[in-house]
Amino acid sequence: MIRFYRRSVIVLTVCLVGSIGLLCFAQRELSAQKSTVEALYDQVELLAEAITIIQSDYVNEVEPKRLIYGALKGLVESLDRHSQFMDPAAFTEMQVETKGEFGGVGLEITISKDDYLTVVAPIDDTPSSKAGLRPNDKIVKIDGQSTRGISLHEAVKRLRGRPGTKVELSVFRETDSKMLDFTLTRAVIKIQSVKEAKLVDGQIAYVRIAEFQDGTGRDLKRTMEQLDKGELDGLILDLRNNPGGLLDVAVEVASVFLPKGSLIVSIKGRIKNQDKEYYAELENPHLEFPIVVLINGGSASASEIVAGALRDHERGILMGTKSFGKGSVQTVMPLKDGSAIRLTTSLYYTPSGKTIHGAGLEPDVSVNKEQPPAVPEKEQPEIPGEGLPEQVADPVVLRAVDLLKGIKVYKIVR
Repeated sequence: MIRFYRRSVIVLTVCLVGSIGLLCFAQRELSAQKSTVEALYDQVELLAEAITIIQSDYVNEVEPKRLIYGALKGLVESLDRHSQFMDPAAFTEMQVETKGEFGGVGLEITISKDDYLTVVAPIDDTPSSKAGLRPNDKIVKIDGQSTRGISLHEAVKRLRGRPGTKVELSVFRETDSKMLDFTLTRAVIKIQSVKEAKLVDGQIAYVRIAEFQDGTGRDLKRTMEQLDKGELDGLILDLRNNPGGLLDVAVEVASVFLPKGSLIVSIKGRIKNQDKEYYAELENPHLEFPIVVLINGGSASASEIVAGALRDHERGILMGTKSFGKGSVQTVMPLKDGSAIRLTTSLYYTPSGKTIHGAGLEPDVSVNKEQPPAVPEKEQPEIPGEGLPEQVADPVVLRAVDLLKGIKVYKIVR
């Protein structure tokens, strides 16, 4: 009995100490949370104080909405170069853009790590692509005004305008170490997301996707149904200069070439219960042929999701140059007055668990030269097939054709 009593005392003491420890830990957690909330409210009071001073002492009377919008802009855009506050007009503009038609010069832009306005990719068949702008060009001036410290929203406003009007860009091209000037005529930008869907050599198909927008997945399914009659030797999927677009559309595109149930991309952020995995859902995907995916420095975001998924599931070989490396996810959160916050909420990961944010995807086969050398017409090599797209003269496409032919031969002799 005495031994039992002593053991009970010891157990009771341990339980009490454990309970006190848990209480202390819980109190510390609550205290830390309270401290964080109090610190936040202290800073909100500081903001309110500054607004009050501006309203009472600034030389001109300022509309309250202008003050609040300015504060929100600074608040959100100080987080990272992809987060953005959009007033109602900017939010409406963004929605129009994802629908596939808008006015401007046809540039996908971002703010680089060194705070320069940078071209991600010119959109095909637009004033910018026809003028010769390239991925990673630094836009130093727009109509003679410096872009140093400019926000994405302000840059878009300057670039867009009434069709037929002109905008002048001063660009620094690092590869040539020189400044270039471009005069672009604004136009209504109509994006045809699936382009140049043809057979380029016998039963090797070529499909270029210019951007991931509403309808891209549907268009690609229809295109593949027309091309794939069960006899394809391979597919060249060209994602070069594709700046990305909508995440769910990227999942639709990857699903066309992956078995149902395959993991395409994982989204992971600070709030764990919002983490999400996206899987292929198409009932009858196209699985019978090898794929070469073409990428370059203008391949970003959704393009990298598709390329990474196809490689990780051994459905595609990446060829070209390293991709852009935009692997963060922005969630658009509408506010009650019609404005919105575009906020970085997570990073995306390829099926193998790798994030490409800031690093990009390295190609399996590196091909740096994207333009063919000048060859006299009489020495031009003959390429079999009819109705070939212009891209067939592209050395990267030619390398892809050779690779797919080699895979076919390997399968025959194996």
